[in-house]
Amino acid sequence: MTTAAAGSVLALSGGVGGAKLCLGLSDCLPAERLHIACNTGDDFQHLGLTICPDIDTVLYTLSGRNDSARGWGLAGETWEVLQALQALEADTWFRLGDRDLATHLWRAGELARGGSLSAVTAELARRLGVRAQVYPMSDDPVPTLVHTDAGELAFQEYFVREQCRPRVSGFRFRGIDAARLQPSLAALCRSADLAGVIICPSNPFVSIDPILRLDNFWQTLRQCNTRVVAVAPIVAGQALKGPAAKMMAELGMPVTACGVAEHYARHYPGLVTTFVIDHSDATLAPEIAALGMEVQVRSTVMQERASKQALAKSCLELL
Repeated sequence: MTTAAAGSVLALSGGVGGAKLCLGLSDCLPAERLHIACNTGDDFQHLGLTICPDIDTVLYTLSGRNDSARGWGLAGETWEVLQALQALEADTWFRLGDRDLATHLWRAGELARGGSLSAVTAELARRLGVRAQVYPMSDDPVPTLVHTDAGELAFQEYFVREQCRPRVSGFRFRGIDAARLQPSLAALCRSADLAGVIICPSNPFVSIDPILRLDNFWQTLRQCNTRVVAVAPIVAGQALKGPAAKMMAELGMPVTACGVAEHYARHYPGLVTTFVIDHSDATLAPEIAALGMEVQVRSTVMQERASKQALAKSCLELL
């Protein structure tokens, strides 16, 4: 299934939800026209390895290797190394399967030899058979720190080790003021080839905010004069995956698609031209439109491959 596209499309993605839409986009676009900027705020060091959860989720999904039942990691995984580490009383709260470990070991070796995260990601994509262009948002580390009632926690500590139990009061992206946007993303925005931008249905606070805030990328996108379509990650008051709804409630925000639209309008005024919501939230359309965005109602719950393709096709038509 391929839909003609006049120019390149840039998708901004976090992990599972973003990867689903990216898969649909990869089915609808020629590979050379699909560019994906992945959040790296979730990246961290574990067992001496650089773990890039969102990059890997996107690559595993696009290559057809992801474990769709768990929503993360690789299908057909085994856990021999993890069990051996547990016997050694090692730190195993972040579960790494044997096949997944191979990715991290290979990446660690390439980074140790001086490769940039961008170059290593591009080569990993090639080896996995992913033809779309997948970039880290930056080659500089920008770890997400979560302010909670249990203190400041690195994102993976909050998300995996603490299982999102602490109450959230805010976020900090360490090093973001000094970090630089991945060069190919900046070049894409300067080119006349960019047909539009799609903000995937990823967590607005810990997946999309780091990308947009990095190097004032949101202002660069706004100055491109290109359409920006954002898909709401909240459907009928719930996040289909991850802690976005819990975070919104604890931050005192309405846990609705409109709450997400308000967040984008407040922090990135004039950026989002079209906001896509699910049919179950159609009554919110006038309230979102009052924020200065065009509102489109579509089926945004992506389960089978066809629903991913359908939402991707809708987003491309809106560009």
